[in-house]
Amino acid sequence: MRISPFFHALESAYQAELDDLTFDSDGKDVLRHRLADKRKALAFLCQMIDISPEMVAVVFHQGFQFKSPAAMERLVSQGSDHLPDWDQLAEVVTLQPWATALATDILKAPKGAWLLAVAAGLEYLYHKPGQHQAAAHDAEADEDSEGDSDQDQSDDPRGDEDDGDMRGGEDAGEDWMEAQGFDRKTH
Repeated sequence: MRISPFFHALESAYQAELDDLTFDSDGKDVLRHRLADKRKALAFLCQMIDISPEMVAVVFHQGFQFKSPAAMERLVSQGSDHLPDWDQLAEVVTLQPWATALATDILKAPKGAWLLAVAAGLEYLYHKPGQHQAAAHDAEADEDSEGDSDQDQSDDPRGDEDDGDMRGGEDAGEDWMEAQGFDRKTH
């Protein structure tokens, strides 16, 4: 499966967003509660569609059923300017009843239809078996192939105990945020 650079970068950021929402500081799984809060704040989140679509797309987590894997694979191979209209995509994607109400609200936003296509693509990639490992491996391979990265992994103060999959997704998410004009987090 070919994934466009657009979806490749967003996939890592989407995974990082879900990871951030999943556990509280005590390690308790709070994903359902936090997603419910985000869904209530959809009107506010719509302001972020252009700068951080993955932060808005998470409100649709677990909200799609995919009728055509081939159509979804075509979707995730497209760049941000070439996504199909939501009306076309709705023929191969079914929304859960609770997600239908959210979709109705988001379609009122200027780029709401675009965001629904992005959210469907990200959810498809999230649920595709083996995709998380492949994305993390690709991100690590990209870092290794650059050769002159800002920080050598052997100098990482977190040591070998750090989960490489998380760091790869986190770095890709930070790269994307930096490209959008945000400052990079300091570790």
